[in-house]
Amino acid sequence: MQLNDKIFIAGHRGLVGSALMRCLKAQGYTNLLTASHQELDLTIQAEVNAFFKQHQPQYVFLAAAKVGGIYANSHFPADFLYQNIAIQMNVIHAAYQNSVRRLLFLGSSCIYPRLAPQPMHESALLSGPLEPTNRAYAVAKISGIEQCFAYNRQYGTQFLAVMPTNLYGPGDNYDPQSSHVIPGMITKFHRAQEEGASSVVLWGSGKPYREFLHCDDMASACCFLMQSSETQYTMLCRSEIEPPLINIGSGQEVTIQSLAEIVKEVVGYQGSIDFDTSKPDGTPRKLLDSTRLHALGWQPQIHLRAGLETTYQTFLAANTPQ
Repeated sequence: MQLNDKIFIAGHRGLVGSALMRCLKAQGYTNLLTASHQELDLTIQAEVNAFFKQHQPQYVFLAAAKVGGIYANSHFPADFLYQNIAIQMNVIHAAYQNSVRRLLFLGSSCIYPRLAPQPMHESALLSGPLEPTNRAYAVAKISGIEQCFAYNRQYGTQFLAVMPTNLYGPGDNYDPQSSHVIPGMITKFHRAQEEGASSVVLWGSGKPYREFLHCDDMASACCFLMQSSETQYTMLCRSEIEPPLINIGSGQEVTIQSLAEIVKEVVGYQGSIDFDTSKPDGTPRKLLDSTRLHALGWQPQIHLRAGLETTYQTFLAANTPQ
């Protein structure tokens, strides 16, 4: 990518999209194309087609998606399936029709089987049953990977799917009904501290292991891949037998209980933590095998404790009355 190339960031206000905006601006890219949901509904094909035809982006980061934690995925599976598939199908097809040079599609580590061998290699895709609590979202993301794969083979496009591990950081969703684990914990501990509550109740047993990556590290990896040489990028996209898929993870994992203790300390909460074992745990362990990406020369820079501290500060800034 050249600094003046036209780059469309779909979902620029979300956790990943806003991190991509920060990364690209910091590197000197000046021709960034964005559109709010009010300006462009990505689930409506005609609007997407008109947008691409008018603006003719050269590079696309497809970070727009409907996302959420266990509660949201369990209660609104139809919404997760329909909205994500519609967004992906519309944007990827419009990118092909308008000769976009490169597209980076952001998926999720939940695409891998619930009991996939750990750490999860890209080859684990479609090798076993999915985690039931986020099956609809996972199937939608798998369809996006398959669409990139199909278009690359049939049309010679260069569409790459990246699978991030669990993300957190500035711009996260803190709604208690739809947030992921880290923003959910931050909200609970912060409210408990304000209210003087003696304990905080968290879902599950606390025993599952999770890997986490700061959204700015994720954005760094995406920019790194999009900027790779023609030979390297083509190698990632043009296999006839393997989907154009690469994992993005930190390589470090922690139990939910240990994570809760760190968040508790960062927030400064003094009470106890109780786990409600009647609630689901989700997948027992989710650690990505990111050796392919690390071998290309990229490594994460933000450690979990430091990332949580800065994330909590942004949460406070956004929730403190002016």
